[in-house]
Amino acid sequence: MRTMRACLAAALTAAGFFGAGISGAAAQDKQITLCWAAWDPANALVELSKDFTAKTGIQMKFEFVPWTNFADRFLNELNSHGKLCDLMIGDSQWIGGAAENGNYVKLNDFFEKEGISMDNFMPATVLGYSEWPKNTPNYWALPAMGDAEGWTYRKDWFSRPELKAEFKKQYGRELAVPKTLDELTDIAKFFQGREIDGKKVYGAAIFTERGSEGITMGVSNFLYPYGFKYEDPKKPYHMDGFVNSADSVKGLEAYKKLYDCCTPPGHSNAYMQEDLDAFKSGQVALQMNWFAFFPGLYKDPNVGGDKIGFFVNPGEKTVGSQLGGQGISVVAYSDHKEEALQYIKWFASDAVQKKWWQLGGYSCAKSVLNDPNFPSTAPFAADFLKAMGQVIDFWAEPSYAQLLQAEQKRVHDYVVAGQGTAQEALDGLVKDWTEVFQEDGKL
Repeated sequence: MRTMRACLAAALTAAGFFGAGISGAAAQDKQITLCWAAWDPANALVELSKDFTAKTGIQMKFEFVPWTNFADRFLNELNSHGKLCDLMIGDSQWIGGAAENGNYVKLNDFFEKEGISMDNFMPATVLGYSEWPKNTPNYWALPAMGDAEGWTYRKDWFSRPELKAEFKKQYGRELAVPKTLDELTDIAKFFQGREIDGKKVYGAAIFTERGSEGITMGVSNFLYPYGFKYEDPKKPYHMDGFVNSADSVKGLEAYKKLYDCCTPPGHSNAYMQEDLDAFKSGQVALQMNWFAFFPGLYKDPNVGGDKIGFFVNPGEKTVGSQLGGQGISVVAYSDHKEEALQYIKWFASDAVQKKWWQLGGYSCAKSVLNDPNFPSTAPFAADFLKAMGQVIDFWAEPSYAQLLQAEQKRVHDYVVAGQGTAQEALDGLVKDWTEVFQEDGKL
């Protein structure tokens, strides 16, 4: 992420995050620095890591950077062979480049020595966060922060008798969590421009951001359920008829339909923070966002608690949710690899994974997620578990940035700017991606 990735706004600034681990007075001979994004789960990791220091005596220092600068800051650090970071919680999209460029330590021998099995983690997170090449037992990270795109809704609005009656009269079904993307769009239409408690409200806050990855992550939540595939399963990197299939076109058209009919005014360059703002300010009935933000939303004094509900990305022809989240890797240029590996071993344990979830992180461990009691541990836990069973990820190729930029432009030009057709946008994307893979010698 996807996964989480690129664009958390000023509310999650570096203030209060940088150097959160230790004071100068606490500096000791053994100290490692963990690099990640500046957001709520990072605070949970700081708290969790106190147990690691208590157990090992190794001090922890943290370098947390806002999402707006996250990729630039740490990819530059890796590419320059910097020694700032001993541990890196990097995006799943980085794994191919980090492996092929020698930025991460390959962990297979360490895992074997310490008895750490990837079978203990959810398969989608191993594939998404750890493996390169994909679908091979070559591991460059331990799954650290599971995440997927999901939805929040104004449960209190859905429960109002007068709105329930009006919706049923208009659509012939109950005003409830949508089972399909078409039903979701109907709900968004129903709320668009409606007055609630004296305030004009809108249907849905969705991802439309052009500069980093936002609209690609959003569109994926519609493309996957309609049957979009990145490539021919029998011919890697051959995309014609898959990326631009008739079903893929329907998915892209459906996303544009939702954007055109049912988003708040000016919602043409929105990603994580803008969607959060729209929902928390009471503007929208529905919000697309990452599960990682749901604990904070549930605690929100204005829209949380009994007012908020959660649901997994609905299906259509099939099901699919965009994978977010990250793995934790040992940086190859670290002078403290031994201590960093100790942290990996500690973090992989079932007890630590259980506490990680309790503190607000998203564990990828089967021991946590497959516990019969897990669905009842949080209002969104059951939906998170379902989402992680249907996630699909963007390319993790070393050239992922070029691939991402191409999709950002093609789909934004169509969905937001209204240029051309969905078929033309996806045909153009096949052309762009084919050129990238030809340059890489993969076609």
